[in-house]
Amino acid sequence: MGIFKTRKNKKFGYEPRFYKGEGNPYEIKHKFDDHRQTVGNQGGLKSKLVSALNDYKHNEDKSANKRVLIILAILIFVFLLIIDFDLSIFFSK
Repeated sequence: MGIFKTRKNKKFGYEPRFYKGEGNPYEIKHKFDDHRQTVGNQGGLKSKLVSALNDYKHNEDKSANKRVLIILAILIFVFLLIIDFDLSIFFSK
């Protein structure tokens, strides 16, 4: 059992008796599966990061990318304040 490996869920081949539609009615599918590339079983950490970066680069909503960068900058600033980093090097006198 690896430390970073996730367990696979058991799959059962159950079919309802009176269901006449297509596909499995009990299939759980995320509503964004068709629109993103990072969903699904992937190899290691490197392949996950590469696919996440590709998904981030090819995002049509540029305001979301800007929002992520602003949140990241705020979190880094708060982290620097917590560890008592000397922020005076960023400001001129």
